[in-house]
Amino acid sequence: MRTRSTASSKQQSPEQPSKPPLTTETPRKTFILPSSASDEARFIQLPNPQTGELNRYFFCPKLGIYEFTVIASSSQSPRSILFTPKSESSTTPGEKCQGQVKAAITKTAQLLVATPIDVMFFLIPLLCPASSKEKVLFQPLDDIIDSQDDLPKHLRHVLYDETFRNVLLPRVEVICDSVEAGDEKMFRFSEAKLFQELIVKAERMVAQGLPPSMEERFIRQALSTPLMAVKREDAITNGTSSKGEGEGESPETEQEALATAASSISISTPSGESNPATEPSSEGSTTGDNVARLLRISTALSFMTDSYLSPILRTKVNELLSSAESPVNFKPMQAHLKHLAELRAEALASRSLEDFSRKRNADDDEGTETRAEKKRRKEEEEKKKKAGESRGVKDLKKVNTAGMKKMSDFFSKAAPKKKS
Repeated sequence: MRTRSTASSKQQSPEQPSKPPLTTETPRKTFILPSSASDEARFIQLPNPQTGELNRYFFCPKLGIYEFTVIASSSQSPRSILFTPKSESSTTPGEKCQGQVKAAITKTAQLLVATPIDVMFFLIPLLCPASSKEKVLFQPLDDIIDSQDDLPKHLRHVLYDETFRNVLLPRVEVICDSVEAGDEKMFRFSEAKLFQELIVKAERMVAQGLPPSMEERFIRQALSTPLMAVKREDAITNGTSSKGEGEGESPETEQEALATAASSISISTPSGESNPATEPSSEGSTTGDNVARLLRISTALSFMTDSYLSPILRTKVNELLSSAESPVNFKPMQAHLKHLAELRAEALASRSLEDFSRKRNADDDEGTETRAEKKRRKEEEEKKKKAGESRGVKDLKKVNTAGMKKMSDFFSKAAPKKKS
C-alpha cells in the first residue's frame, strides 16, 4: 500500500544529474583523410622504406599512398579532445531510447594528417640489389615482384592494383634503365637515375619554399655571421700614427686620421641600417644567394635520405654528392660553411674571459632564443600556480603578519623554568 507521503516524495525528487564524459586511458586516434578519396580507399600496412617495419598508411587507387604526420600539442600547453555523438536532431526518438553513444575525452590531443608519399620509395627496396657485388639483369616488373617471397600482402595488393598500375609504371621508369623485349618492357635499377630524381625533388621543394622551422634552423642559423668585438681605442690606434710621430701633427690631420679609421670599421646602427662603407656589393649578394640555395637543396636531400632511404643506400647517395659526377656543385657552400666555422672559432677565442658581464655564447641567436624560451616557461608556470590557488589562500597572502609568531613556535619545547 502506497501512502500519500511516499508518492509526494517521489514526485518532488530532483532529476538525476547527467554523468560526466568518460575519460579514455587509451587515446582515440583522429585521422584527417583526403576528401576526394574513392570508395576503394583503405587503411593498409606497408613496410617502412627506411627500416622495413610495418606501418599504417592510407591507400587510394586514384590518389596514391599517404603517410600520416602526427600533430600533437606541446608539453608546455597540453590539450585534449572531446568526442561527442551526433546531434539529437539527426536521431529519431526511438533510436535515442534504444541507446546513446557516450561522449569521451582523450588526454592526448593528436591529429594524424594524411600526407602524400611517392610510391617510388616503396619500390627502391624491391628494385635495388641487396649486395653491390650481385649482378643485376633486366627483368619485367611482375617477375621482380614474384621473386620476393616475403613480400607483405598489402604491398602486393598495391603493386598489382589495375587502377594504380598507370601511376606505378612511370615511377619505376624514373629510377630504372629500361629496354623493350617484344611486347614487354624490362627494368634494371640505376643509382644514377635515383640520385637525379632526388635532386629534382629537392629543387622542387626549394622552389615551393621550405617550412619556416627548417628555414630558421638549418639555413638562417647556419649562415649567420658571428659578431666580432672591436674596441674603439684599437680602431683609433690602427687608423692613426703612433704617439711619438703624431706630436707635431695639426688638428686637421688628426681629424682626417679619425675619419679614415671610422670608414674602415663596420658600424651597424640600432635600426639595422648600415653605412655606405659597409653595404655589400652586388657580386657578394649573388654569391650569398647561391650559397643559400645550395644549402636549401642539401637540407632537402638530407631530409629525404634520412627519412626514406636505407643506411646503405644513403651512404651511396652521400658519396655521389661529394664526387665529381654530382650534377650540383656543393663546393662553394662547403667552403663558405668552413669559413663561417673558422670565424666562429676566432670570435669565441677573442672574447675576454674576464669580462663576464658581456660574455656570450658562440651561437648568439640560439642563446638568446633559449633564454627567452626559459623566461616564457617560467612566467607560464607562475601563472598556472596563481590560477590554481584558492580565494582563501590569496586572501591570506594579503594579511599583514608583521609581529605574529610562526606556527612552529607553538610546537617547540618550552624553555626550562628557572630555579628559585
